[in-house]
Amino acid sequence: MFYIPLLALTALFLITYLILIPVIDYFRDPKGLRKFPNMNAFSGITNLGFMWEAHRGFRSAKLYEMHKKYSVIRIGPNSLSYGDLNAIKDIYGHSSKCIKDDFYKALAGTHYHLADVVDKPEHARKRKVLSAAYALKNLEGWEHKVADKTVRFIRGCDAHCTSPLPAGQSKPDTKDLSLDYRAWANYFTLDAIADIGLSERLGFLDQGNDKVFGERMDGTIHEIPSYRACLHGTAMVQSRIAWATDWYLFNSKYTSWVVPAFRRMWRLNEGWNDIVYHRASKRLRRYRAGEELDDFFQTLMEDKNGVPNNLEWGEIVAEVSIMMNAGSDTTAIAMNNAMYNLLRNPAILTKLREELDAVLDPEEVIAPYDKIKHLPYLRACLDESLRITPPTTFGLPRRTPPSGAPVLGDYIAGNTTVSMSAWVAHRDATVFPDPESYSPDRWLGDKGKELQPFFIAFSAGARGCIGRNISYLEQTVLLASVLHRYEFAMERPDLEQARWETLNCMPGPLNLKVWRRDLTAEMGEEA
Repeated sequence: MFYIPLLALTALFLITYLILIPVIDYFRDPKGLRKFPNMNAFSGITNLGFMWEAHRGFRSAKLYEMHKKYSVIRIGPNSLSYGDLNAIKDIYGHSSKCIKDDFYKALAGTHYHLADVVDKPEHARKRKVLSAAYALKNLEGWEHKVADKTVRFIRGCDAHCTSPLPAGQSKPDTKDLSLDYRAWANYFTLDAIADIGLSERLGFLDQGNDKVFGERMDGTIHEIPSYRACLHGTAMVQSRIAWATDWYLFNSKYTSWVVPAFRRMWRLNEGWNDIVYHRASKRLRRYRAGEELDDFFQTLMEDKNGVPNNLEWGEIVAEVSIMMNAGSDTTAIAMNNAMYNLLRNPAILTKLREELDAVLDPEEVIAPYDKIKHLPYLRACLDESLRITPPTTFGLPRRTPPSGAPVLGDYIAGNTTVSMSAWVAHRDATVFPDPESYSPDRWLGDKGKELQPFFIAFSAGARGCIGRNISYLEQTVLLASVLHRYEFAMERPDLEQARWETLNCMPGPLNLKVWRRDLTAEMGEEA
């Protein structure tokens, strides 16, 4: 008899908490956010509106269309998205009073890593520890590791080589589209970051797949069929429910119990945790055995004078996790996008090859970094690809301080989430004319320098990506090496590669035909 009143009270509570109070707050408008247009009909009342957009697969594309009309859009009851590039310094700049949003706390594990730590003094401590590992001077010491992975990538390309595409033909035979450049770029970055960070050879480039071992907390070792599936499954499931930060833990458990598709992704997340734990545990055993290795892990354990940093084990595992995640996937996406954009624009590809061929000898297999690091058109091609197809598209959320802060000249009340999508920012036609055009020339000379404050592929300010130098090293060496050695062709010249948005903008497969260039003949013709 008591269950009927109990159910009624429960229903009343849920209706009041989930519907009545949000609606009342919307009209009461204590923070003055109702003046901003909503992303959809529910955005001002509940975060379910933005979660729906995330579920649809490409929320930044919708934001872009809306930001053509509105500088500020309300994407949640307490969240604003900005489309005016002048907001970058207010939200992300060195002088900004905004801090990382509670979004990062929701996604954090038992210990924070550099990317999700919110507290500024704690972030400064972490960055001081890690900055030595990512310093520009270390690139020369790690170039041989990148070169090694490039050699292995090229072996893979050689194994997939076909006969040249007949003159005048633009569409290859489908059976020749045997190299998935998207997957192989990811094998490259995973192998590279494991070597740079942990002095471990994953061997994905040698295997031609990403089978890997993981380790559970009880020490059980087991094989995981796909590293990438675990990494991307984790990103997918988190990106769909993370926007309701207060409900994240509840939603994660609810979806894992009730929704079969989510249950599969949460199992992949368990695999990801096992992959990271195994990597960190193996490297710790080597450290305890007395091995002194020139890698990221060594920097975590002790400073340059050999003084222990005395980090907790959970913090070490967290830093290994973000290194193996963000330190691989965004660079792999950037590599894929650069190749895709160049193949879609053959005149630009020809101009870039001319620059590369002018400094690289015909017999050089791996492009020496010292020869190519200052090539202006190569860097312009990479930056233009990062502009038009940024790997991380979602608006990195920040939170105004309790006292509030000015953004674009408006006072925004305290503890309000503010953000800007790189996909949106990089399409502002007032700064980037003809924004949908892949135009590397815009980055050359003084006009290119003027664009840098509006380029947020690596975020900006004190929380900007600490690994950008390593990313450029990997992108530069691999792209220069493969373009110097090979020709590539997509299924068709105007191919639209599939993309969906998690926390990154994930491209689908990029199946290419690959064949060797005849450099001797080409240079003979030029002579």
